[in-house]
Amino acid sequence: MARLNTLNLNFGPRTHEGAPARHISTELQLRRSVLACLLWESQFYEDGVEIAGRIAELVPKVAAEKVAALALEARAKMKLRHAPLLLVREMARHKTHRHLVSDTLATVIQRADELAEFVAIYWKDGRVPLSGQVKKGLAAAFPKFDEYQLAKYDRGGPIKLRDVLFLCHAKPRDEAQAAVWKRLIWGRMTTPDTWEVALSSGADKREAWERLLTEQKLGALALLRNLRNMKDAGVNEDLVLGALREMSTARVLPFRFLAAARYAPQWEEALEQAMLKSVASAEKLPGKTIVLVDVSGSMTAPLSRRSEMQRTDAAYGLAVLLREIGEKVSVFSFSNDLVEVPARRGFALRDAIDASQQNGATYLGKAVEELNRKEKYDRLIVITDEQAHDTVPAPLPSKWSDGRPRPSGYVINVASYKNGVGYGKWTHIDGWSESVIEYIRALESEKS
Repeated sequence: MARLNTLNLNFGPRTHEGAPARHISTELQLRRSVLACLLWESQFYEDGVEIAGRIAELVPKVAAEKVAALALEARAKMKLRHAPLLLVREMARHKTHRHLVSDTLATVIQRADELAEFVAIYWKDGRVPLSGQVKKGLAAAFPKFDEYQLAKYDRGGPIKLRDVLFLCHAKPRDEAQAAVWKRLIWGRMTTPDTWEVALSSGADKREAWERLLTEQKLGALALLRNLRNMKDAGVNEDLVLGALREMSTARVLPFRFLAAARYAPQWEEALEQAMLKSVASAEKLPGKTIVLVDVSGSMTAPLSRRSEMQRTDAAYGLAVLLREIGEKVSVFSFSNDLVEVPARRGFALRDAIDASQQNGATYLGKAVEELNRKEKYDRLIVITDEQAHDTVPAPLPSKWSDGRPRPSGYVINVASYKNGVGYGKWTHIDGWSESVIEYIRALESEKS
């Protein structure tokens, strides 16, 4: 007789720290692997090759229309560049998905260098002929770009823009564009006046930066990313401060300012003012919001090999944003313990979260349990990489006036790990962008 009273070691999926993870659909697995993914960049627990391999494995298991929609969302809303290109490349491998490749690729490519980047991804495992759908998509995307954009991104990689043009046989819109493409083929395009060109031309760096600042040739992100370079070059401080005061901050999230301040602390006051200006006009989230920020060891990992930005920058930046736009907001950190953070704003809130406790383990379940016992809230927003040690309970239930269940718990996932804990009664959001808050706002609207 067979024995049934035996130890079953198949406990199902687990996070890297050992907490039970939810079984989720292949579509949700693909979403969590893509929407916080800087492709081929290693993370704290997984290397980039493993994440890219998982994306490739999942694509044929998800309906073509959903993969195409995810590629568009990753590019347009989450501002990712390589992950959506990989999705389209994997779609091109499968007969069930190929019919959507050309339209998806033409829409996903939004910067001229992505034309050559896509071909590089296509040939990553060996040089093979481009499929008809891929050629059609590249040919539809190529005419989007004017001479300035083509010249700016016609870089010296093994695959050049002229190579892509020959491969896809794109048709110019008119004679003027045909002339631009001839100059591209012969390497005779007008050199664009960008900060990259100005600094690579051999000109004095201080003079180059000061000219670009005076002529307002730097966008907001280029300005923030190059503050250290300007400091090292000895750029006139008044010019830098003036640029920070005048910069357009409409689409710059707080975590960008926090990252910039880490390596340019002498301009922190101006950075904070610009950051607060960027969120000043946002519509308020009603009711009481609790923001729970993961400060465990894995959150200090950099977003990429060359980036000085950490996952904590994304988490602290979202906490700063929520503090500004919430009617009533309490901020807590969790690692080994749950700690309430002083009621500060701006960079002072960042400092308070960072100093609240040492980076340790990830006891998210214990933190949520304690909050549910001690606090009343309209919404609980957790910002984490989801690699918990313990089981995570549901958030406190909430209802609309007619008795229908109302969303009350959100897990914002800032990593691309295979398994996570923020499902079930939680609303799960992969990645971070300005769309996160609007998504929460829309979801909580009784009209939605």
